[in-house]
Amino acid sequence: MHKSYGRHQVLRGADLTVDPGQLVAVVGENGAGKSTLLKALAGTLATDSGRIEVSGTLGYCPQDPVVSDNLTVDQHLRYFAAAHHLPDLRRGNELIDRLGYAQYRHQAAGALSGGTRQKLNLTLALLHDPDLLLLDEPYQGFDWDTYLRFWDLVSDLRARGKAIVIITHLVFEQDRFDQLADLTSGRLTPRPANLRQPGQTTEDDHVRH
Repeated sequence: MHKSYGRHQVLRGADLTVDPGQLVAVVGENGAGKSTLLKALAGTLATDSGRIEVSGTLGYCPQDPVVSDNLTVDQHLRYFAAAHHLPDLRRGNELIDRLGYAQYRHQAAGALSGGTRQKLNLTLALLHDPDLLLLDEPYQGFDWDTYLRFWDLVSDLRARGKAIVIITHLVFEQDRFDQLADLTSGRLTPRPANLRQPGQTTEDDHVRH
């Protein structure tokens, strides 16, 4: 994929393949084009050239929650369920319970904290149980309990054969991923995950200790 904004080339032949059941992290410095890449993959941003192929259904969780301040959590679920022609809200109810914000179901999105808005943002992306998930720093604003709930949810999705791409800056979480892809100079360079350096600790290690 190639994408420029005026004379500024953001993507210069970025190439990424994600298989069913694979969890891939895209990492890079601020301004490297990570969000541009995900928007292009989601089809919300046209590329200058290149080809994008998606097999199955797509779920996209943008970095900034796309919700209506005047609608409640439940109203958002009903609206998105209707858009996806879902027969009921069973999946949405399950996600609300798993992410731990059932007490806010009847509250308008504009009155929610940043972390709870992000939970709603993630719930809406997962509502139709898509085959491919594109998540742009999906845990922003999460407290530690919700952060762990998020990774439990990702593990379940992965076990069910979902392909997942996560934009992240949390390099200490590299052991969670099948593959890390560095976005530098507009290109993606894959490197093996699950390779912790000697003496390297993760946030989980600090919590356990």
